[in-house]
Amino acid sequence: MADWSEIILRLGAATLAGCAIGLDRDLRGKPIGLKTLGLVSLSTAMVVLLALQAVEPGKFTDAVSRVIQGVLTGIGFLGAGVIVRQGDRFQVRGLTSAACAFFAACVGIVCGAGHWPIVVTAVALAFLLLTFGKRTERWLHHALGGKEDQHRPEAAADQSSDAGPHQPGK
Repeated sequence: MADWSEIILRLGAATLAGCAIGLDRDLRGKPIGLKTLGLVSLSTAMVVLLALQAVEPGKFTDAVSRVIQGVLTGIGFLGAGVIVRQGDRFQVRGLTSAACAFFAACVGIVCGAGHWPIVVTAVALAFLLLTFGKRTERWLHHALGGKEDQHRPEAAADQSSDAGPHQPGK
């Protein structure tokens, strides 16, 4: 079983990696960002860490494995239902909410398996990400000279109905 420092290292590294990918996407004006991909990366790392912790013989059966696979597949459908395109502007909304739904499902799996250090670490990291993620994104936008925050309503108001933050205008 991994100790606290190993859990913090693995989940922290996954969160930072996901955030870096999200920052890249966000700086390029894509409809996904630091918080969303940080949560997705943290969620998947949490489940992998759980699987690695459960390698002891007899701890997981094939039936339990299939339940976990079904939950992770099903959460994709829930996430898709959370993502909503508003009006005719092709603006994607709800990606962080979908990532939160996926994260919550992963937390439920890990709680069900009783791996409390993983749960506590992951929830603390998610809380930090959700609390400070947007401010960090804005600060990094300013510091790195990325595109303006196109997710704000006033930024999207000057776009034609054929263009969105993720599509060039015609």
